[in-house]
Amino acid sequence: MSTDVDPYVPGHGDLSYDVVHYDLDLAYDVPGNRLDGTATISGVAREVISELRLDLHALDVTKVALDHKPVKYRDRKDTLTVRPATPIPVGESFTLTVRYAGRPTPIASRTLGSSGWEELEDGVIVAGQPHGAPSWFPCNDRPSNKATYRISLAVPTDYRVIANGRLTSSRRRSSSVVWVHEQDQPMATYLATVHVGRYELRTDEGDVDVHTALPRRLQAMYDDTFGDQRAMLDTFVRLFGPYPFEAYTVVVTDDDLEIPLEAQGLAAFGANILTGEWSSIRLVAHELSHQWFGNSLTLDRWQDIWLHEGFACYAEWIWSEESGGRTAQDHAEEHHARLSGLGQDLLLADPGPELMFDDRVYKRGALLLHALRLTVGDDAFFGLVRAWTAKHAHGTVNSAGFMEFADLTTGRELVDLFDRWLYRAALPELPPAP
Repeated sequence: MSTDVDPYVPGHGDLSYDVVHYDLDLAYDVPGNRLDGTATISGVAREVISELRLDLHALDVTKVALDHKPVKYRDRKDTLTVRPATPIPVGESFTLTVRYAGRPTPIASRTLGSSGWEELEDGVIVAGQPHGAPSWFPCNDRPSNKATYRISLAVPTDYRVIANGRLTSSRRRSSSVVWVHEQDQPMATYLATVHVGRYELRTDEGDVDVHTALPRRLQAMYDDTFGDQRAMLDTFVRLFGPYPFEAYTVVVTDDDLEIPLEAQGLAAFGANILTGEWSSIRLVAHELSHQWFGNSLTLDRWQDIWLHEGFACYAEWIWSEESGGRTAQDHAEEHHARLSGLGQDLLLADPGPELMFDDRVYKRGALLLHALRLTVGDDAFFGLVRAWTAKHAHGTVNSAGFMEFADLTTGRELVDLFDRWLYRAALPELPPAP
């Protein structure tokens, strides 16, 4: 077993193997918060494996099979360790089946907060970022290991399930309905999600279908905040490149949520998002842009989170500008002035786990992108962005790769610009606006 895990999320992930597909057959009792599951995990060994380690939090394992044969295992609070009868050779494919059950709970961390499976007043959300996936299924929990998924979840008949990918079937079985979703594009574990609630579904058909799941009582309030989402999507397609998935789904819960939740192919918002104010509309743009920056192009290590959040924050400013509001330059100047008065102790390229979700990462990342845009010009900047999303679609990315790609694509020497913004704590000045 490899011990070279991401220091931002210690104890999660294993580099000795890659998962290529997760097949999850689940049943959930909403009132009792009881989850019963069978996970069939298809993987490939990257090293000789004498012990196979999976991340699984506070759920009880009752049976494990490797290539359809029972195998010895050790089940602890956060780790399932499987011991093959003989080591798995490098390059060998394997199938691991894990039967498990219990009352799923979020995973708490002093530095990362709480994430994972969470009960609502009447239903469930899964907030996986950055370490919550093991709260509901056994997995190799590192963002550099993206896999395809089939998620089958049985819930009582008066609930609807929303999950990643396309809905392939929903069938009645006794007192429950089994909802099956399939995600064909590779997905990081933290982006896998299910939402259970008394939702009604509406669809805005177009080149990319946009689905919305929300309670009936909130339907009349929806358009005040989400009415421009189709125009927003069209704008991002023009500037960022083709939408990377089959459809986009928005979930609005009956509960208020502290922050929206990003997942592949969908985003979840609380009822408190429905204000119609810019403070809410900017979050709609932010989460939509994550479909390119975070979901299709996924960091391979958490220290590069600015590649997700910097782009998503900058997308807010772009939408403001494109929709006739304040320009990106106005937003950049405002936030630059604000950051200038805050502590200068953050390295954007490596903020540390305590600061990885600090607002300065978001805003400084956006300011870096605006500085890059001012330096190379609009045509070169958006050409770079479209080429970046095309080259790395459904893959993983890092800061060094983006820096090199920017140099090659624009034909400019940008080392000093990236050095100032990424690797020095002091906030650089913005280049002069044209």
